[in-house]
Formats: sequence, C-alpha cells, structure tokens
Amino acid sequence: MTTSSPALESTSRRYVLPLLLAYPLLAIAGALTHRQIFPLVALLLLLTAVMLPRLQTRRAGPWLVWLGVLVALLLLSLYGFAGLLLEAVPVLINALLACWFGSTLGTSEPLVTRFIVAIEGAERLQQPGVARYARQLTWFWTLLLATQAVVLAVLLLCAEHSGLLARFGLVSPLPVSDRWAAAWLHVGGYALLGAAFLLEYGYRRWRLRHLSHPGLHDMLLQLVLHWPQLLRGNRTVAS
Repeated sequence: MTTSSPALESTSRRYVLPLLLAYPLLAIAGALTHRQIFPLVALLLLLTAVMLPRLQTRRAGPWLVWLGVLVALLLLSLYGFAGLLLEAVPVLINALLACWFGSTLGTSEPLVTRFIVAIEGAERLQQPGVARYARQLTWFWTLLLATQAVVLAVLLLCAEHSGLLARFGLVSPLPVSDRWAAAWLHVGGYALLGAAFLLEYGYRRWRLRHLSHPGLHDMLLQLVLHWPQLLRGNRTVAS
C-alpha cells in the first residue's frame, strides 16, 4: 500500500484549510449576487480540497475524476443548475459527515477517539473518563449532523418559491419562507456547527476538569496538521 510522503502531506495541510475556508465565502457570495460563477468556483474548490492528497500523487485516475467532475460542473452551469447544486452540497456534507461519525460507533475506535489520539496522544485515552466521553461525543455529532442533514433537505425541498418542489410545479406540504430557507442553507447551518463545536469545547473542559486541556487554537492547529491520520484511523485503541 502506498503511503503519502511527508512533503505531500505538508503541502496538503498548507492548502486544504484555505480552500475549505474559501468555500463558504463563495457560497454566500453566490447566494447574495445570484451569479453562477460563485457557486461554480465554490464547488470546484471544495472538490479540489477533498481530492488534493490524491491529486498530489500525480496518478492519472484522480486527475481524470477531477476533470470529469469539472466538466460536469461546467455543463450544469450552462443549464443554470450550478446554484441548485451548491444548495444541495450542505445536505450532502452533513449526511456524509453523519455517516462518517456513525460508521465508527460500532468499532473500538469511535471517530472522536481518533481526534484525541491525533491531538493529544494515545496515552490520553487511559485517563479517567476520556474514552467514554469520546464515544458519547461521537454519538452527539452523529445525531446532530444527521438531524442537520434532514432539516437542510426539508428546506431545500419546501422553500415557498425557490424550493425544488415549487420549481417542479408541486405544492409543498410544509411551505417555508424563502428568506429563512436561504439563510439557514447558506449561513445558519454553518453557524450551528461552529456554535456546537465551541459549546462542546467549553463543556468538555468543565466535565473533564480534573484533566489539563490544550487551548482552542492549539487544538484546531493540531486537527489541521493531523487530518490525514483521522481519515486513515489510528489503530491504537485496544478492542
């Protein structure tokens, strides 16, 4: 099995975070200006951020996939569907993240356990209450992300004039104001996850107050530096 070189991982770390941060800014610009170029570039940046480690290997397969999706995005923009695709992306992201968190609950290595090992080391799991809290927190994020995906899907379908049902001439069973639907799809959903992250960080420091904790800045920095390890798994937790 081929492993990423330190140079490739360093390059990924340097560029992935700016790409991910640019995505919501372009998404909001697209929602405010109704110009197709913004959602198109936002989706291209998101695709590039997700595929960057594979693209850096310079193998033909990942680049063909990337180019294929780029062509599909261009075709969608020609027919005016880039904005609609962008609106569906938050639903897809939340659903995929919920599946990612949830898929690890049946293993000895819940996803939050990987975070702890990557940020604070495997020995941290041996401290009182940490391993149990990691599993509970993995459940929390699974349920929150799944609920968010359902809410976003309902908004995308049921917005009074801009929802998918309205666009296809169908009557929405749960009409939602276009303004509120757009605000939650493009801003509120991201704000909720950010607020949940900060509140959980504060609660964790109180609940596990018998332990020392890294600062918020250091924790986020370590998370960015070690994100490839989170995808692979740590394989350090005993069954």
